[in-house]
Amino acid sequence: MLEIYMVVGFMLAAYSIIANDAIQTLGTFISSNSNRPWWILWLFASSVLVVVLLYGWYSSTTGDASYGRLEKIPFPEEGLTWLYIVPPIVILILTRFSIPVSTTFLVLTIFAPSNLGSMLVKSLMGYAVAFVAAILLFRFVIRGLTEHFDRTAGQPAPGYWIILQWLATAFLWSQWLIQDLANIFVYAPRQVTADWMIFAVVTFVALLGVIFYHSGGAIQRIVTSKTGTRDIRAATIIDFIYALVLLVFKEWSNMPMSTTWVFLGLLAGREFAIAMHMFNPSVHDTAKIVRSDAAKAGLGLAISVLLALGLPWFYSVIS
Repeated sequence: MLEIYMVVGFMLAAYSIIANDAIQTLGTFISSNSNRPWWILWLFASSVLVVVLLYGWYSSTTGDASYGRLEKIPFPEEGLTWLYIVPPIVILILTRFSIPVSTTFLVLTIFAPSNLGSMLVKSLMGYAVAFVAAILLFRFVIRGLTEHFDRTAGQPAPGYWIILQWLATAFLWSQWLIQDLANIFVYAPRQVTADWMIFAVVTFVALLGVIFYHSGGAIQRIVTSKTGTRDIRAATIIDFIYALVLLVFKEWSNMPMSTTWVFLGLLAGREFAIAMHMFNPSVHDTAKIVRSDAAKAGLGLAISVLLALGLPWFYSVIS
C-alpha cells in the first residue's frame, strides 16, 4: 500500500504542480509564442527539464533529486497514508478556478508543519524583493523600453529577441525546477533509484505535453491578463528578472519557498511601474488586479494551514 500511495501521490503532485506552478514560469513563453506549434515549445521545455533533473540527481551522489530542498523534510516514519494525497487534489481543484495557490505551502506543510514559518518568511521576502526590483527596473531603468514596446506593439520583433527569449526561458525554467522539484519528489524515497528517475522523467515529459497542448490551462489567464505579456520582448524581460530573483534565493538557503509569491510580486511591481508612467491601466485599476491576485494567494495559504493542522488531527480521530 505504501508503494501505491507513493506512486499516486507523486503523479498527482506532478500534474497539479506543473499545471499550477509551471505556467508561472512558462506562461509568458507560451503566450508570446502562440503562433508556433505547441509540440516545438514542448520539446524545448522537456529538454531543459531532463537536463536539470538528471544533472541534479547524478551530481548529488546520494540520489537526491530535489537539489537539497528536502534536507529538513524527512520521509514520514509511519509511511505515506491517504492524507498525504489530499493536498495535490486540492491544488487541482483550485487550479480549475484560476487560483494561483502556493504548492509549496499546500504540499510540504503536510510533511513538515514545523517548517511553515521558515518557508513563509522566505516566501514573503521573495515577494517583497521581486516587487521592489520590478518597480525600480520598470520605472527607472527600462522605462524607455516599456514605452517603445507599447508604441510598436503588434509589429514583428527583431530576430534576436526570439533567441533572447528562449535563452531567458531556459534560465527561468531551470531555476524554477531547482526550487520546486522538492514539492513533487517529497512523495518519493529520499534516495531516488534509477527506476524512479526513469518513471519521473517519463511522467514529467508527458504532463508537460498535456499542458502545452492545452496552451497553459486555467492559470494561463493570470499571465495573459497582465500588460504586454504576449509581446515576446516584454516576456523576455519578465522571465529574466524572475529567474534572477529565484537564483538569489536558491543561493540564500535550501529551505523551500513559494515561487508563486515571487511570481505575483514581480508582476505586481511591473504593473504598478507601468501604470505610474504610462497611466494605462491606471494605478487604481492596477491596485484592484494586484489585490485580487494577493487575495487568491492568501486564500491558498489559509487552505494550506488548515490542511496542515486539520488533516493529521482528522486522521488520528478516525484511526
